[in-house]
This record gives sequence, C-alpha cells and structure tokens, in this order.
Amino acid sequence: MKRKLRSGLSVSLLAVAACMALHAPDSLAARDAQTILKETCQGCHTPEADNALSRISHQRKTPEGWLMSIARMQTMHGLQISDDDRRTLVKYLADTQGLAPSETDGVRYALERRLNTVEKFDDQTSQMCGRCHSGARVALQRRPAREWEHLVNFHLGQWPSLEYQALSRDRDWFDLARKDMVPLLAKRYPLDNPAWKKWLGNAPKAEAFVGDWSFSGHLPGKGELAGVMSVVADGDDTFKVGVKGQYADGSPFNGDGSAILYTGYEWRGNVTIDGVTMRQVFAAQGNAMQGRMFEAEHDERGLDFVAAKQGSSRLLAVQPGYLKAGAETEVTLIGSGLSGKPNFGKGVEVVEVVEQGADRIKVKLKAAANAQPGLRNVTVGTLKGPTLAVYSKIAEVKVVPEFSVARIGGGGGSTPKVQGRFDAEAWGKGADGKPYRIGVFPAQWSVAAFDDRAKEDEDVKFAGTMQADSGVFTPGDAGPNPQRKMSTNNAGNLKVIAAVDDAGKSLTGEGHMIVTVQRWNNPPIP
Repeated sequence: MKRKLRSGLSVSLLAVAACMALHAPDSLAARDAQTILKETCQGCHTPEADNALSRISHQRKTPEGWLMSIARMQTMHGLQISDDDRRTLVKYLADTQGLAPSETDGVRYALERRLNTVEKFDDQTSQMCGRCHSGARVALQRRPAREWEHLVNFHLGQWPSLEYQALSRDRDWFDLARKDMVPLLAKRYPLDNPAWKKWLGNAPKAEAFVGDWSFSGHLPGKGELAGVMSVVADGDDTFKVGVKGQYADGSPFNGDGSAILYTGYEWRGNVTIDGVTMRQVFAAQGNAMQGRMFEAEHDERGLDFVAAKQGSSRLLAVQPGYLKAGAETEVTLIGSGLSGKPNFGKGVEVVEVVEQGADRIKVKLKAAANAQPGLRNVTVGTLKGPTLAVYSKIAEVKVVPEFSVARIGGGGGSTPKVQGRFDAEAWGKGADGKPYRIGVFPAQWSVAAFDDRAKEDEDVKFAGTMQADSGVFTPGDAGPNPQRKMSTNNAGNLKVIAAVDDAGKSLTGEGHMIVTVQRWNNPPIP
C-alpha cells in the first residue's frame, strides 16, 4: 500500500488540515459528489444496486466521522483527493448518511472537544472499545451487523498487537468482539432507524438560520458573556457570520467568519474573535443553537454557547444566576422576544428594572433575609427559562472539571502546551436538605502534590504554574529536565484547590489534574 500522502502532510498535520476543512468552507468543488464517488472511490468500493457502493453506503456518521474515514483512506491506502473534493464528499455524505439529532444526544461532548469528560458506558463497551479511544466515537456511527463485524476485522488487521495489550490479553478479545460486541452494537447503533428517516423528511433549509441570534456563554477562567451573532447567507448551506458581544467584566467579544451547515442541523463555524480563530460546533434546531466555541489552536480554551434566533421567544440565561438572602444585586436576563414582567419566585423582589429590551433585561433584585434557600424558576411574561439560586450560605465548593488532563509542550517543539482551566462551583443545601448548585464563584487557586510520590518528585515545582485569580494552569516545557530526577520531563500529578470566600469564611474544594506528555494524534473525534 502507498504510504506517501499527496500533500506530504504527516498524519498529525492531516488531522489538523481535515479539521480546518470542516470549519472553513472557503469554496466547494465544481465536481459533484456522485462524480467524485465514481472517479475517486469506485476503484476500491464495488458498485451495488441503487447506486450504492460497498462499505460506504452501509454506514452513517457525523461530518467529523466522514472526514476521519477519508483521511484514513489517504494515510493508509494512498487515496489521491483534493481538498475541494474532500469537502464536497464530506458535505454530501453527512447530508445523506448522517445522524439525526436524537442519535447524537449524550455524546456531543466528543464533537465539541470537551476532552475532560469522564464517559459513562457499560463495562463491556468501555473495556472492549473505550480503552483505546472514546466510547463516543463508537456511539457516533451507525452500521448493520455485517459492517460492525468488518470494523472488528479491520481493527485486528490494522493493529495485530491489539490482542496482547491491556484489557485484551486477559480475554479472548477477537471472539468476544465478534460474538458479543457485534450484536450489541448492531442493536444499539443500527443503520436503519426511524429517527433518521423522519429527520430527512423534516430537516430545515439553510435559510431558516439567516438572521440575528441572541447568545449567552460562559468561558472558564473568564466568566459569562452575551451578545448577538448575525448570520448572512453565502451559498446553499454556507454563511457569513458576525459576532458582537462582551463579557460581564466589559471586555469585548467581537469578530467575524464563516460557517457551514451539515445534515440540516450540524453547524460548523470558523470565526476570528478579537484576533483569535475559534471553531463553532453547534447543534442548530429550529430557533435554537447550542454547543461550544473553542480556539483553533487550543481546544481546551472554549466556552459554552446557547443562542435563540431573534423574532422567536426564548429565555436563555440569568447572569449571574445566584443571589444571597438579604442582599441586593443586578442581574441580566438574556434571550429573544422578551416582553412582560420578570418574576424570580418567592422571597425575591424586583426593586428596579434598569434596562428592558427584546433580547436583554437588566433588573435590580433583593432577596428577603428569610428567603428559603433553593432554586427559583425565572419567568418573563409567559416565558419560562433557567433558574435563580437563592442561598444563605455555601455548603460546599466543587472544582470543575473534577478530573482533568493538561499537557506539557513547547520547549522548542512544535506541539503547544495544553492548559488546565477550572471553575469553582458553589453548592448549597435546600430547605429539604438536598444539595443544589448555586453557581460559579470567584476563587483563589493553587495546586498541591496529589500523593506522596508527587511530593517526592516535586511535581508542584516542575509541572507548571496556576494563575491564582483565574483557575488557569499552564504546564511546563516539554522535553527532558536536567533538574529532575533522571532528567525526566515535567509531567506531574496534582491536586487543584479552589478557595471561595463566603462572608469572611473560606471554603475549599479539590480536583485532580494529571500533567502529562503531548498528544500526538488528535483526530476530530477523540
């Protein structure tokens, strides 16, 4: 098999180039997808009835999934294909053989690059599949039993040492994969699903997304933000995008770029915000969008994003989302089509409406000194939305994410450092004694050795530095460090500590962070 790539890209660079192709639809090929399939793919994939091709026509995947398949054909089988043709193929396959919105529920964290997610799959799936890649990669595909069996055979043929690795050499992996996993996967993730057929018949047209969108977001280490995203048609399923907003501290969040719509709802954008290129990975349905924006070069630096199309009616967020009993504060309601009087529930009084508009209402609130702790449903007229947390004291502080991975980098190498980014969540106890989330609070941050070995190896000294006021951890340089025992690298095993002040009382929460080596293989779906 040919191993040399047409463009001379390494495997890792190809992954980056492929990811950029998804998010930056600069141009689409003049050739149509059927011509590309016939002239580029049919050399290996056999024609079948109804214009089908072997293997290709018996799978459904996300845009990222199809992109990875084509990239694999390039790296493993010497496929010669232009960037334009690859973009056209991904678009066609995602539109005609994609996943319905309901089929991506619960596993969108992989598409959104939430790499510190702790997955929850059954033990069998975790041990047989999730030990090498995310379980979400499996869950974001649909195949019949025969195709799942082909995938098992491919794994063993491509990685023959697989049966000798951990969680494989202790069992008859191949027989278990064929006899147990194939039927399970075919039942759980079948090719034929009424949800997909129904979605194909009801998927909205691209023009439904043209217009202005009110949005709300939260960036760990920085805080909440809000603004308006303007979407202008720039082709059949492509758009020009403008973003104008600001963080709660007043700093701007402005920029522009482009986006493309796959499968009628999979929104992928490439937007430069204040000089920094950010990806948009959203699920866009009806008059709502939700997902994540993250830096192109640092996917750990990302923000949660939720939006409503202006002209619709939806309450998106309350910023900030908490109020202490007996205290006064200003809060801002973010949404679209906001009209009527805002109500924050029992024990919370609207002292003054400072500003009122269709997408933004700012009010001054006061909570009664004896207001019951707990969550209040917030309404604006007939609109119901998020909750407001009322608390008298903080019962517990949690570090989010509870477990995370940071990576050394730089040091003269080409791979950048991967930061750790954290929030301090305050939790209270309601009148019923049950815990409830109050919200993200300012904190003082530090790190400590996780165990005796980390203390002995001085991991706190070498693994990196924590910004005390932001919860942003920057790892040390890559490469050997002559100051460490045996000149090892700057990896480490650390506790992440957040100290939150509650009326003069300091409460702390702890998380766990592994500082490890570079991630050399970084595919669109981990």
